Amino acid sequence: MLLLRLAAATVLFIAPLALRAQATTVVLVRHAEKGSAPANDPLLSEAGQARAGALAEALADAGVQAVIVTPLQRTRLTAARVLEQRGLTPQAVAISATHVADVARAVREHKGQVVLVVGHSNTIPAIVGALGGPKLPDLCDAQYAQLFTLVIPDQGTPSLVRSQYGTPDAPTAGDCTRTMK
Repeated sequence: MLLLRLAAATVLFIAPLALRAQATTVVLVRHAEKGSAPANDPLLSEAGQARAGALAEALADAGVQAVIVTPLQRTRLTAARVLEQRGLTPQAVAISATHVADVARAVREHKGQVVLVVGHSNTIPAIVGALGGPKLPDLCDAQYAQLFTLVIPDQGTPSLVRSQYGTPDAPTAGDCTRTMK
């Protein structure tokens, strides 16, 4: 719960500052924990459903104005409660060789707004970099609690705040040599 409050406080503090300066605030998360079925496009597990609720709670007062997802169910389901709260329709960006650049372009179409991006372990860090943030390693398979808030000013260098939301990841989640079972 403390992590959820920290994530919410981070977003609530940064978003109003960004809006006043006409900066774009981008909140990026990996999709929540996935189930096992269907194999090619799984739904969220029970833990993933709880994390999706925690995301909606963390962003309830952040003023999200746009949501970018992939066509896969797990990203849409992770964002579903935020979409419902805000009365928004997600913008799905196809997974392709140009996915990261396409998401960055889609974010830039929402200049001055608060944008939620729900992606995957190997795309979220790359999207942060494509938007001018620091180079980050891919997330490990067991990492779901990371919440990245990137503030992109009209001029100058973007700033990144890395926080967590929902149930914390296991202490070994950042060890990418382990695999989820």
